[in-house]
Amino acid sequence: MKPVVNAVRRYDSRGRREQARRTRTCVLRAAQRLFLTDGYAGTTIAAIALTARVSTETVYKAFGNKPGVVRAIHARALAGEGPISTERQSDEMRTHEPDPRRIIQNWANFATQVTPRVAPILLLVRSAAASSPELAALWEELEDQRLERMTDNARHLLDRGHLREGCSLEEARDILWAYTSPELYERLVLRQGWPVDRYGRFISAGIIATILPA
Repeated sequence: MKPVVNAVRRYDSRGRREQARRTRTCVLRAAQRLFLTDGYAGTTIAAIALTARVSTETVYKAFGNKPGVVRAIHARALAGEGPISTERQSDEMRTHEPDPRRIIQNWANFATQVTPRVAPILLLVRSAAASSPELAALWEELEDQRLERMTDNARHLLDRGHLREGCSLEEARDILWAYTSPELYERLVLRQGWPVDRYGRFISAGIIATILPA
């Protein structure tokens, strides 16, 4: 009988983890809708809990506070819905792709997948940072993370001799950072109505023309 009991316990453990995952996803989806509709200041933990049909204690226990919820929304958007995160896909691609133009074109393609999910969250944080010290700190944290990512990408190109003559690691990093900024997406896609694929072609062509040899 003991093996049967153990099997039941393993099943119950898996069930609890799956339920926790579903609850977390439900809370983050509800929170994102509220933040983007009502703004950061206008959204409360109580409202998130009510919309997600969970207790406020559940939200606090899972995320700590409102900045914690926003951080989790950003991480979820950055990772994507699939089993392999977009960043991991990017890393694997650049490892196996020898052509720097193809690498940058693929990066731009990843940007068209990630930026529509991530940019609204980053813009929310940027807006709220003006009146919330916690969100100001989060904004700096997320921008530092993005800059670190672009540094890693630039170093990959530099180490393989792909950068044009005279283009330093810092210059390549800053160009990648600027072209993938939420502000550029905001201006071209959200404000000017560019299709996302046109935005992707624009950043790809701009980066290639600026940091690779002619």
